[in-house]
Amino acid sequence: MNKLTRRRFLTSSALAAMYGVTQPVSGQAARANTTAWRNWSGSLVAHPADRFSPANEQALVDFLASTQASLRPVGSGHSFTPLVPTDGYLLILDQLTGLLSFDQAANKATFGAGTRLSDMGAPLARIGQAMINLPDIDRQTLAGATSTATHGTGIDFKCLSGYITGLRLVTPNGAVHDLTRESSSELFDAARVGLGALGVVTQITMQNVPQYRLKQSTWVDKTGDLLRDFDQLASTHRHFELLPFCHSDYSIAIATDETDEPINNREATAEEEAEFSLLLQGLTKVPASLRRPIMNTIAGQMDAVERVDESYKILANIRNDRFNEMEYSVPLEHGADCLQEVLKTIDNKDIDVVFPLEYRYVSRDDTMLSMSTGEEDHAAISIHRTASEDYRPYFDLIEPIFWKYGGRPHWGKIHSLGAEQLSALYPRFDEFSAIRKRLDPGGRMLNPHLRKLFGVES
Repeated sequence: MNKLTRRRFLTSSALAAMYGVTQPVSGQAARANTTAWRNWSGSLVAHPADRFSPANEQALVDFLASTQASLRPVGSGHSFTPLVPTDGYLLILDQLTGLLSFDQAANKATFGAGTRLSDMGAPLARIGQAMINLPDIDRQTLAGATSTATHGTGIDFKCLSGYITGLRLVTPNGAVHDLTRESSSELFDAARVGLGALGVVTQITMQNVPQYRLKQSTWVDKTGDLLRDFDQLASTHRHFELLPFCHSDYSIAIATDETDEPINNREATAEEEAEFSLLLQGLTKVPASLRRPIMNTIAGQMDAVERVDESYKILANIRNDRFNEMEYSVPLEHGADCLQEVLKTIDNKDIDVVFPLEYRYVSRDDTMLSMSTGEEDHAAISIHRTASEDYRPYFDLIEPIFWKYGGRPHWGKIHSLGAEQLSALYPRFDEFSAIRKRLDPGGRMLNPHLRKLFGVES
């Protein structure tokens, strides 16, 4: 068995899940239109009236002040929920990018809101800084990631929005607001996770740390043993998470810590990738009800792997495969029970899924709408379905389990909740809704999905 890397398994498992799948997802066919917009997974299609890409912030201000059309900002399209689709204007911030300024002494840096996370690591390294944490995937724009409370892994680490120290928000009437905790704490707490519902974020200042290097260790062990020891492992390592295999007793464990060791981050060769893909393609030929002993055998033969690199090259992973995702966070004390019930349901219902789950801890924060806002830390649990498959039967079956444990949905990932349920889950939800209404009384920043989230009639 060739050595396992997290990136390699996830890519290969997605290829395996797609093997032999030819039926398109129902309802996803788009009518012919050269201006059609699609999200990263291809599950969402929109036909906006037009697009506007401001060359600079003043151009955006002038545009917003001169039109009364409905508006939706768009980043990389990596959200799986319909936050972007509109029949009005798409606001594209691809020209509002790059490192704008930095404070060397305070380890802060300001970027254009349209900058992709993947384009921030190298410029920060050149000034001796690094982001405190990063999510699993770095294709998102900075504004898109923070506006949806995207997070990484670690009991001591908040979502990205929790590390914002300042941002500039242009409201639908063209007014510009420079927000910090000191200048306007209420609006600052709302705008850090704003869902693009308050206006358009044009630049963001992040609290960073001095540049650092990470060593990531990956191994396979029994899921039950890893969950038993999870709290201890999460407190021992800078980052710790699990990727539980479906129809198996095993999980991939990933521990990451700071190091001064030399860089050693070899990727698998094309031949190794092909061999591993063929193995998993064969696995999908086996009915889900009979897959456990085979999965256990494969998992038990996987070697432990270590890799060392700059922090931004370790924390985030390249995902060339396309998928749809649902993620909920549950209070920390319910995390293991919720995860085990999800895995048991996948087994009992013989759900044919190869993608592993993802189980992480996220620290509490003081934004209004993040998954971990409030007084409790949370465990985040993700399920995935390859983009070529209909995710709905699987996700519809699992979502009520998250509700049972008081789960909050990730704003950028598939869920079915509306204003009534969300108001009960987020202590400051009604406060955010009032701010949204005050800044956008005409509802120009809303689309059908956001109207459902905030209980606004069409």
